[in-house]
Amino acid sequence: MKMPRLTDTTTLARNRARAKGATFLHEDVRDEVNERLTEVNRSFTNIAIVTGFPDFWRKTFPAATIVPDEEVLNLQPGAHDLVIHALALHWANDPVGQIIQCKRALRPDGLFLGALFGGQTLHELRACLAEAEAAVTGGLSPRVLPMGEIRDLGGLLQRAGFALPVADSFTRTVLYRDLWHLMHDLRAMGEGNALDARLRTATPRAVFTDAAQRYTHAYGVDDKIKASFEMVFLTGWAPHDSQQKPLRPGSAVQRLADALNAPEIVLPQTKGDA
Repeated sequence: MKMPRLTDTTTLARNRARAKGATFLHEDVRDEVNERLTEVNRSFTNIAIVTGFPDFWRKTFPAATIVPDEEVLNLQPGAHDLVIHALALHWANDPVGQIIQCKRALRPDGLFLGALFGGQTLHELRACLAEAEAAVTGGLSPRVLPMGEIRDLGGLLQRAGFALPVADSFTRTVLYRDLWHLMHDLRAMGEGNALDARLRTATPRAVFTDAAQRYTHAYGVDDKIKASFEMVFLTGWAPHDSQQKPLRPGSAVQRLADALNAPEIVLPQTKGDA
């Protein structure tokens, strides 16, 4: 049985090819990646970057191996000490598979950094379009990519077998003149609707007019509207014997009360306690 696809990869590639250089979110990710690498305090000599925007990331990491975010990544097993998945994982039809492939490409104690849009991204646009389409046409169609929540995304690292997995996020709020300006910028980013289940016929203009009015009313700020972009960062290490490991439950050699210099209170057992 063929699994349904989230993303129409042909349309996604076309959207990216038509992008007009709106790279400010990639710049945010680049700056965050560089800051995190500084904090790691380690030199990486064999870097691979998975991205749908090779020109931007090649300028940032000229010596890196640049790999398109295809379903099968062109990564050699154990060839890299750092793999960066740069703002493309949210479009993956198989995100777990993508992360597992990145892990296989790492040497032991190699670092994985993934950056993608999280579930709060464009929640304003999603709500206004849904309300407007339901009001005008009486139905709904997929228009904004459904993006994962940070807790679920962090779980992908564990499923892929990474050590020391961490997921965290920050939200960038951007002001636009109106809904039309926002949608124009999304196309300039290459982030237009590439959902496989999207409506394939023209949308009545009344839907967007209604959505624009709802957006201004609900999310207007000084004659502008706000749009949220939640940036989720996934960090994990390829397992290695030198890494810290959690202690086995019950293996502690010091009581917590002693460590806190506090009296220990022993609760009486109740009936049924083992």
